[in-house]
Amino acid sequence: MTAAADDVRARIAAIAAEERALVLPRFDLDLAWRLGTFLRDAALARAAPVAIDISLKDRPLFHAALPGADIANADWVRRKRNTVLRLGQSTLGLGLKLAAAGETLEGRYGLTIADHSDHGGGFPLSLMGLGCIGAVTVSGLPSAEDHGLAAEGMRWVLAGI
Repeated sequence: MTAAADDVRARIAAIAAEERALVLPRFDLDLAWRLGTFLRDAALARAAPVAIDISLKDRPLFHAALPGADIANADWVRRKRNTVLRLGQSTLGLGLKLAAAGETLEGRYGLTIADHSDHGGGFPLSLMGLGCIGAVTVSGLPSAEDHGLAAEGMRWVLAGI
């Protein structure tokens, strides 16, 4: 095993632990708004040209496009969100696992890249006792930074509950 492979395995394990830790005891429309507003404010403070989306499996709850974000970011959001809602895990962790195994979304799960993505920024909105009920999605920064912003928002909202 190489040091690089060990690093990837450690990142995958850290993301999986983060997903397990960031499970909410409750979620409602007010929390969706507060989470979305937090993410928007955090992105504006960094001058991050991102699109932000919070959706349940059956409907969107919050969407914002900041200066510099464009239609491509909206499409990335849609594809990342679809992946989280289908597989119930973060797109960054999934992408790292697939790359380490030499696999693709299409080959492993039959998911087309036209409608799905394994680039970072999609994070499961998980509820205790129910699992993944939705997705928090960020697009516009490098993959790991999109993931980091989404996870930061989840940590923030969980700390306030």
